[in-house]
Amino acid sequence: MHPWRSAQEVLLCDLCETVPLQSRCEVCNINLCVNCVGKHLSDSSKQHHVMPYLQRKSTPNYPRCPKHVEKHCELHCENCDIPVCIKCVSSGKHEGHKLSEFLEKLSAKTKNLPKDLEELETRIYPRYEEMASNIQTEKADIETNYGKLTTAAEQEGEILHREITAIVNQRKSVIQKMKNKHLSTLNKNTKEITQKMAELKQIISDLKSILKSNDVSLTSTYKSRNSEFRTLPSKVRVTFPSFTPQKINKDQLNEMFGSLSPLSINTEHGDTMKSAEAVSSRPVKPLLDEPRLTATIDTGYRELYSVSCLSEDQVWTSGDNETMKLLNLQSKLLTSIQTKSGKPPQDIAVTRDGDLVYTDTSNNTVNLIKNKKIRTVITLQGWRPRYVCCTAANDLLVTMVSDDGKQSKVVRYSGSTEKQSIQFDDQGRPLYSYNVFINNYKYLSENMNLDICVADWSASAVVVVNQSGKLRFRYTGHPSNTEQSFDPYGITTDSQSHILTADHYNNRIHILDQDGQFLRYIHCDLDRPSGLCVDIRDNLFVAEYHTAKVKKIQYL
Repeated sequence: MHPWRSAQEVLLCDLCETVPLQSRCEVCNINLCVNCVGKHLSDSSKQHHVMPYLQRKSTPNYPRCPKHVEKHCELHCENCDIPVCIKCVSSGKHEGHKLSEFLEKLSAKTKNLPKDLEELETRIYPRYEEMASNIQTEKADIETNYGKLTTAAEQEGEILHREITAIVNQRKSVIQKMKNKHLSTLNKNTKEITQKMAELKQIISDLKSILKSNDVSLTSTYKSRNSEFRTLPSKVRVTFPSFTPQKINKDQLNEMFGSLSPLSINTEHGDTMKSAEAVSSRPVKPLLDEPRLTATIDTGYRELYSVSCLSEDQVWTSGDNETMKLLNLQSKLLTSIQTKSGKPPQDIAVTRDGDLVYTDTSNNTVNLIKNKKIRTVITLQGWRPRYVCCTAANDLLVTMVSDDGKQSKVVRYSGSTEKQSIQFDDQGRPLYSYNVFINNYKYLSENMNLDICVADWSASAVVVVNQSGKLRFRYTGHPSNTEQSFDPYGITTDSQSHILTADHYNNRIHILDQDGQFLRYIHCDLDRPSGLCVDIRDNLFVAEYHTAKVKKIQYL
């Protein structure tokens, strides 16, 4: 409530804000009490006009002209978009300009104020709140995520320590064996020499006895062995082994330890929200009561996986071999490209520039084809790319599964740079299913409201998160259908923000609104629908897995 209003509507002085007002200065557009009138009149920079509040003028209080302070601005110059007074107009500076009554301009602006207020309160401010909330969530995750990095580094260090300790122990064991062998050799040599020395001592003693006794018989039987002992025993020469330490290459050691990707901080230009008028002015296309099949394309594959529109009458297709085909509505082959690896692509998408993107699980890459030349833009480590789509901002969204099959996530790339990773909800639970033993089909699409929609087949659900990665809803099939399982394969969105997903084994398409409410089925005699896409006129193209045909369907 304004300071000079109370529950009883007692009007207070604008200066002291405590005493009821009695007067008003028409020049300064300010309400005054008795005590503040004198203080206000002491400001001699203006020619004040103070009168009793009840006798205040009922005529509009036009703003003072900044150039001619004695005049009020009763007109508005449309060309300059500023209020002007009579002297401004007569000066000639606004000659030929369109002038309007200031009050008319004010009235027009006043009419727009409620609209601006409603948009600020209901559309713009909530987006800022959401962004602020997402930042707080990210900040809350900092300790956890960086703690995981620190733990991983420590664990890697422990592994290396164990490996180094094992190597050291192995070297010590080899050294001990060498030492033992060295000692054994020397002991054997010592034993041989000791035996010879004992024999020599005995011979020396015998000779001395002969010389002392003068016994002829002893002398006659003596045989000299000096020549035998002149040949000394074999001398064992052992060279001590040496340890030559390998010069430590810090770069190799760092590489051996594992790499740490750099901290990437990218400031993205804020998205410009469309005004409420622009959103509401989008042409409304009601759903047809009976969707119509308008064309059938024979692709020539044994099994067809994906389809992506290049134009209203040209589609890229991929199936069970390494060739991606561009076909027209008459099934004519216009262009074909083979994958780098020679293996079938997992999925394909067309960029806003008309280039083709494909994922390859055989070498964990995402590749861009431009002018028939293939360039690898993303190479993954520890993850396998699955499905891909191109966003309104020309980013790439890729669903991927970890090599061990125990994690799934959606990653946003700008070129080769990772911008966003979406894996867990606000409670830290996985958003997407994972299963080691079955195929992780996870086609995806970006909606007009920038939601990211994933057809999570193994979870039997369509998982929709907003642009920031916050879970909006899960759709698990029509609530009334309890007998048939929901098998979402392909997924796409249209200009009406509808979400269309292929219910593979039930041979139909589910149409949802942007909030996950079921609207209608499309049947059209579909046979195992897989990949989906829509063209700029909202025609639906459906890839049939077994027939390897693409069906073009009008449903709006």
